[in-house]
Amino acid sequence: MKLPQNLKYTNEHEWISVEGDQAVVGITAFAQGELGDIVFVEIETEGETLAKGETFGTIEAVKTVSDLFMPVSGKVLEVNPALEASPELVNKDAYGEGWLIKLSIDNPAELEDLLSAEQYQAMLEA
Repeated sequence: MKLPQNLKYTNEHEWISVEGDQAVVGITAFAQGELGDIVFVEIETEGETLAKGETFGTIEAVKTVSDLFMPVSGKVLEVNPALEASPELVNKDAYGEGWLIKLSIDNPAELEDLLSAEQYQAMLEA
């Protein structure tokens, strides 16, 4: 599996792309592959400030529902509007059009706790 090197990853299979004090968050290709066909994404935390590790929404696949966790503390600025009509974008383009939320980062130091692409790959292989 090819992982984008410019992203950071969590143990819960979220990725984060940082641009200044804002970031984009999604789930990894591994996660969407494990979930299967995604049929619904529910994120009702837009405008809320959440702590690292808190649930910001859920993602529903044919066979299961999984919580989505904040990779860092911050305020949810935007939910991907395309997912309401096309939740399968997460399956088709996990690192692009299938992004989940945009957030403002409250504590940039928390980014240091996240995994690099190499560390995430090693975790998957362990």
